[in-house]
Amino acid sequence: MINKLFLSTVALAALAGTAFAADLPSRQAPPVYAPPPIPLFTWTGIYVGGQVGYQFGKDTNNFNPSSSSSSGVVGGAHIGYNYQLTNNLVVGVEGDVEGTSAKATTGYPAFNGVYKEGTEGSARGRLGYAFDRALFYATGGVAFVGITNDYNGSASDATHTRVGYTVGGGVEYAIDHNWSVRAEYRYTDFGHYTDASTYTVRLGDILKHDTDNKVEAGFSYKFDMLAPPVVARY
Repeated sequence: MINKLFLSTVALAALAGTAFAADLPSRQAPPVYAPPPIPLFTWTGIYVGGQVGYQFGKDTNNFNPSSSSSSGVVGGAHIGYNYQLTNNLVVGVEGDVEGTSAKATTGYPAFNGVYKEGTEGSARGRLGYAFDRALFYATGGVAFVGITNDYNGSASDATHTRVGYTVGGGVEYAIDHNWSVRAEYRYTDFGHYTDASTYTVRLGDILKHDTDNKVEAGFSYKFDMLAPPVVARY
């Protein structure tokens, strides 16, 4: 009888200890959750932006053996699309429209002429290599410009819309996933053309050749059309 009573007491004590332990706060470490994946930057996307800079060039004609230098401020807007390949190559297209104050005074026999450029633009391809957020690229394509040749203020100024080629390159740096800044140089050749005005009767055909150089700084905003690729970092 005594043995049965002792065993029953031990069993009740064990049950009570178990219940008491269950009521104590747990000392187990909380579960460790992995941080969310960090987005991996990509140059892929549609972008828009603006640019401003300095333009200088040459206005050459067959009556003046030395070229006249043109210069002025240039600036405008651009839009484009980039696609980044898996080997860090970036291919894209870009178009821009700009205005410029570039002009030059050209000497002719008996009078002077003023060469002025107005609205200009281009449509180009781009090819670059990305070092993460830094993109080094070359660019080239077709360019156009509106040109006016003012001969001593004549009412019959000669105007032209010229089409030529443009080539250059630059570097672009992404501040974050959307904003980037750039610096770019381009050379543009608008080819040879024949001018026509009241003064060509006196002089004969005026053959001209115009080229430009421009150095610009700009910014772009890239739209996230699709969710960027991610890389998990723990």
